[in-house]
Amino acid sequence: MHGIQELLRRDTRRNTVVFSPGCPDFTGESPLAFLQLKFEDKGYSRISRLPLDAKKAQHKNHTGLFGGLILWNYWNAASFPNPSSYLHFSTFQGETSADISFYFKTLIPRGVFLENLGNTDFIKLELKSATEVSFSFDVGNGPVEIVVRSPSPLNDDQWHRVTAERNVKQASLQVDRLPQQVRKAPTEGHTRLELYSQLFVGGAGGQQGFLGCIRSLRMNGVTLDLEERAKVTSGFKSGCSGHCTSYGANCENGGRCLEKYHGYSCDCSNTAYDGTFCNKDVGAFFEEGMWLRYNFQASGVSAKESGSRSDMSPDQNNSPPDLTHEGIHFSFSTTKAPCILLYVSSFTTDFLAVLIKPTGSLQIQYNLGGTRQPYNIDVDHRNMANGQPHSVNITRHERTIILKLDHYPSVSYHLPSSSDTLFNSPKSLFLGKVIETGKIDQEIHKYNTPGFTGCLSRVQFNQIAPLKAALRQTNASAHVHIQGELVESNCGASPLTLSPMSSATDPWHLDHLDSASADFPYNPGQGQAIRNGVNRNSAIIGGVIAVVIFTILCTLVFLIRYMFRHKGTYHTNEAKGAESAESADAAIMNNDPNFTETIDESKKEWLI
Repeated sequence: MHGIQELLRRDTRRNTVVFSPGCPDFTGESPLAFLQLKFEDKGYSRISRLPLDAKKAQHKNHTGLFGGLILWNYWNAASFPNPSSYLHFSTFQGETSADISFYFKTLIPRGVFLENLGNTDFIKLELKSATEVSFSFDVGNGPVEIVVRSPSPLNDDQWHRVTAERNVKQASLQVDRLPQQVRKAPTEGHTRLELYSQLFVGGAGGQQGFLGCIRSLRMNGVTLDLEERAKVTSGFKSGCSGHCTSYGANCENGGRCLEKYHGYSCDCSNTAYDGTFCNKDVGAFFEEGMWLRYNFQASGVSAKESGSRSDMSPDQNNSPPDLTHEGIHFSFSTTKAPCILLYVSSFTTDFLAVLIKPTGSLQIQYNLGGTRQPYNIDVDHRNMANGQPHSVNITRHERTIILKLDHYPSVSYHLPSSSDTLFNSPKSLFLGKVIETGKIDQEIHKYNTPGFTGCLSRVQFNQIAPLKAALRQTNASAHVHIQGELVESNCGASPLTLSPMSSATDPWHLDHLDSASADFPYNPGQGQAIRNGVNRNSAIIGGVIAVVIFTILCTLVFLIRYMFRHKGTYHTNEAKGAESAESADAAIMNNDPNFTETIDESKKEWLI
């Protein structure tokens, strides 16, 4: 591909790759007379050279012809979902010469790519181990095997190219750009490869099949249509898809989906979580005086060497760290202040601190040099030492710092223009308390006593999870040192089920009310605090309803009791003693003394 990068550009309007006239071909030979190449999916199409007077493409996989070039379907692919999956094609006709090439990607350390059998002859390509690809055949002189060994694993879910050739003089095998392995053919003996069975792509006959994806399979210049054969073969999918394509989103919090023979799994190694789907918090309870230190430098590295480099990630494969960027994520709960939650020291004067001030508010301190005093971010209107779980997410890119607390909107801050942008030579990360052999800032030292008491959970600094390294056996566990007994607990896990609150119900918006407390939600209808989370009007209405219901019940009980008490009786207005009186008038007179007075007065009035 000599000169391709310099002479290739992509036309985004036409979705094409445009070449300059006179662009050299892939072998660096004569210039090719063509103008543009159709852009295929995620990569350019494979090119096969034809005579310049060719008029049309003959093969069904040709996608077009421009200036004497056939454009091959570069992404003709099939996914192999289980160890017994295979595609079959016509017998490979490679009696005297064989030229085989394809791309593969997989997460499995072994599997057969393809195989064709005869009575005794055969040809076979397979992944023998995570670092070995084998090309073997037998033309009647006995089995011959050529192996290419890679210094790095080939089952890394990345594309790798395999090219195998055989003729009457020699055989060769090459993987990617690794050195080609060549085996000379014997001067005497059989030279023809006699095959009779079908060509099997994938494992057949009880062998360990290939699990992953194969594309652009060409045998003696013919591209096998993997996609079309996969469409008519049970259990296959055309194109490069697998379980992770459908279910990869189930791996949460940065977990990586890994294909398996009968499903998938989630790799949580670079996260602060564990569990099947990387969604289980890993946390611990800190007693007073406890601390955890994570050393970025491996043991035995001198301070001079550390000043020039730093291992910000235990699995960075010797790549230089990005010192202009940090990502800090954790959750905590505590009732005691002041304290230091997280502190990152360096071999210089640079440091990063996340602490709780005596008032219970959160403060972040950055000192990257260039300024006399550290740059402080104060969140004074929030009490973080209230015993409730709180989540903290801090991201810095150069001078821009983004802070997100709990479920509230993110807030951006900016370091002064005079501040440096590099966090130079990180040394150690501390949780709970800072026990540093070098000099630490006096302001930080004031918050170091008595230390953090409470819970920390899912702590992550870039790709490092110090709590998980302390509580689980990981590659980074050797970097961790602990003072005290670290007890695993999820009491500091932030509640992830709460939805973001509106400003009307946000308890942090109560600071403008004199009588309101940040512990109580805000009632916008009354302009007052709702204590204990209960609306006062609702309580009054509920009480009135309860009294009415109680009154109704009491009345019903009284009526029912009265009705049953006087059942079968009736009352009259007959005067008492009517039975013994001489007459009804006499009975009335006996029972009503006023009646007598009335008669006497009448008499007097009549006499007058």
